[in-house]
Amino acid sequence: MTSLPTPRGVLTPNRPLADLTWLRVGGPADWLFQPADVADLAAFLAALDPGVAVFPMGVGSNLIVRDGGIRAVVIRLGRGFNGIEVAGDRVTAGAAALDAHVAKRAAEAGLDLTFLRTIPGSIGGAVRMNAGCYGSYVADVLEEVQIVTRAGDVQAMPASDLALRYRQSDLPEGAVIVGATFRAKPGDPAALEARMLDQIAKRDASQPTRDRSAGSTFRNPLGRSSTGAADDTHELKAWKVIDDAGMRGARIGGAQMSPMHSNFLINAGGATAADLENLGEEVRKKVFQSSGITLEWEIMRVGETTQD
Repeated sequence: MTSLPTPRGVLTPNRPLADLTWLRVGGPADWLFQPADVADLAAFLAALDPGVAVFPMGVGSNLIVRDGGIRAVVIRLGRGFNGIEVAGDRVTAGAAALDAHVAKRAAEAGLDLTFLRTIPGSIGGAVRMNAGCYGSYVADVLEEVQIVTRAGDVQAMPASDLALRYRQSDLPEGAVIVGATFRAKPGDPAALEARMLDQIAKRDASQPTRDRSAGSTFRNPLGRSSTGAADDTHELKAWKVIDDAGMRGARIGGAQMSPMHSNFLINAGGATAADLENLGEEVRKKVFQSSGITLEWEIMRVGETTQD
């Protein structure tokens, strides 16, 4: 195995990842690196053999790690990357700060980032995936992102350079997001808090928040205009086409499409990553047969199967 630089943070070989993902599945990473701070991360990447792959991992809220694990250095940011600062109308948060915590801190300061309150995960993932709900997206409020490149350079990138779009962004290959700065509109703290409480109540009433899931499984498909072209002004709902295909509650092994919300793939007990991914692919197949729509995964799937 290739020798790695010696960091100040924690570097663990052959580290199982299942306990670090919300779905509780997946094999080991060749290495798990938990840097002490930005300088530690930058020095480690600068000294790391360029041929060694890296995979930045958040809190595993939107991720399936396959059963064979990941042949890379998985980088997981912790306490040195979860600070939240408010200055004027700007909120700067570390990549490991939870979306919900950023929303609450902003609201206390009279700034509206309430859409982040019910988005599972951390700020790094929210930026990378241009997370959004209730008609608001990270792209609407992001001003700048701080990254460490694969070569170990610390850089600030304006949001415009990320080409943020539906659940996608453009980042340099191997770059690790370490922080983000948002510019938020003002609001009354009490009203913002009330809005977030209402959002939580609606979410809990319609989504399986007590089950092991990774949030929405598939992106909402685009509708079609009268000419047959894709039309993002007529967005369909993934749960509806899954229901129409008869796949609500469908199971493979310990994996299930939630009976409560059919666009939530859950570990109902003892699921493997293969169970989850195979069920998702079966749903995609049935939806295509039923409606001609090809669902696209929203959950990231990484690593190797046990057959590889």
